[in-house]
Amino acid sequence: MKKFLALLLAAVLVFSFAACSGSKDDTTTSASGDSTSAANTDVDYSKVKVGLICLHDENSTYDNNFIQALKDTQAKLGLKDEQVLIKTNIPEDDSCLNAAQELADAGCNVIFADSFGHETYIMEAAKEFPEVQFCHATGTHAKTAELKNFHNAFAAIYEGRYLAGVAAGMKLNEMIKDGKIKAEEAVIGYVGAFNYAEVVSGFTSFFLGARSVCESATMKVTYTNSWFDIALEREAALSLIKDGCVLISQHADSEGAPKACEEKGVPNVAYNLDTTSMGPNTALISSKINWSPYYELMINAVAKGEEIPTDWCGTLATDSVQLTKLNEKVAAEGTQAAIDEAKAKLEKGEIKVFDTATFTVDGKKLDSYKADVIPDEKFEHETEVIKDGAFLESDVDGMRSAPYFDIMYIDGISEK
Repeated sequence: MKKFLALLLAAVLVFSFAACSGSKDDTTTSASGDSTSAANTDVDYSKVKVGLICLHDENSTYDNNFIQALKDTQAKLGLKDEQVLIKTNIPEDDSCLNAAQELADAGCNVIFADSFGHETYIMEAAKEFPEVQFCHATGTHAKTAELKNFHNAFAAIYEGRYLAGVAAGMKLNEMIKDGKIKAEEAVIGYVGAFNYAEVVSGFTSFFLGARSVCESATMKVTYTNSWFDIALEREAALSLIKDGCVLISQHADSEGAPKACEEKGVPNVAYNLDTTSMGPNTALISSKINWSPYYELMINAVAKGEEIPTDWCGTLATDSVQLTKLNEKVAAEGTQAAIDEAKAKLEKGEIKVFDTATFTVDGKKLDSYKADVIPDEKFEHETEVIKDGAFLESDVDGMRSAPYFDIMYIDGISEK
C-alpha cells in the first residue's frame, strides 16, 4: 500500500510540474518572451504550412517587420518550426516564381510574398498550384485576377503616418517656442524610396498630421530610387539637413536616415522600426504595419477550410496600424496626449486624414478627383475617390487596399 501511495504521489508531482511549466499544446512563448495562451485552441493547425517570400532579409526594416510578425504569429498559434518556411533576398523577377514553386513543393499550403514587384510571379504560381493559397502585400490585382487562391492585403498605414506626423508637429512647435527655429523654418525633410502612390500617400498623410498642430510646417521630399540602400538613405537625409530641414522622416527601409539624424542632432521619425537604440537623442517615434492580424486570419482560414478575403485592409481598429513607443527624451511635452486624442478621433471618424478642407493643390480645394484604382494596362484614372469631403484612401468601395493617392504635390510639399 505504501508503495502504491508513493507511486501515486510521484505521478501527481510530475503532473503538477508539467502543468506549471506549460505544455507545448496549451501555451507558447511569444517573441517578446511573454507566455501567452494559444489562440483558437479548437482549431487544428497541424496541417498548415506557411511560406514567406521576402524581397530582402532581416537587415531591411521593411522585410524584418514581416518576418518578426510571422514569428510572433507562429508562437501565438503554436506552429512548429517545420511549419514555417521563410525565403529571403528574393528579387522581383523569375526568382520569386521559383521560390513560390519550391515552397509549394515543400508542402506549404499558404504562401505570402511581401513586395509589390512579386505580384506577377505570385499570380503565376497561383495558377500553377490551385490547391495552395497565395497572399500578397501591397498588390493591386486580386479583385480583377479572378483567381480564387490569390489575395491582396495591406493596411491603412496613412493613419499611423498621420499620428506620427502629430508627434513631429509637436516637436516643431517646441523648437519654435524655444527659439531654436523661426516659424517659417519649420521645414520637414522626407526621404522617399520612389514616387509611387504608396510613398506619396505616406508623406502626404505624415505632412497633414504635422500641419494639424504646426500650421507653418512645410516639407521637402527627395527620392533614393531604391527601397533599401543604407548609403543612399544616409546621404539623402544629410542633403536635406544641409538644405535647412530641421526634422527628417522617411519611407525607405534602412537605418541610414535615422543614424544620419543622430550624427547631426536632428529629430527623426522612422518607419517599421523603433530606432531609439540607434538614435537615443533624436529618434522620436515610428509608424508601422502590424502584419500579425492578417497572418492569423489567413492561417485560421486555411486551417478551417474557409475563404481568405480577396483584398483585405487592416486598420487601427484591427491593430494592424501601430506606433512604436514614443521616445519621451526627445518628444515635446504633451505629445502622447496629442497622439491619443487624434487616434481616438480617427477611430470615431471625427478626423479624416485626407480631409479636403485641410489642404489645397495649386491653391485650390479638391472637390473631385479620379484615381487609378482598377489595374489595367491603360493606367486610367477611372474611380472617383472624393466622397463626403475627403479623399478615400485604401479600400474605397471595397475595391483595393493598396494606396492610390498619387497627387504630387499638395501645397506645402515640394521636391528637393
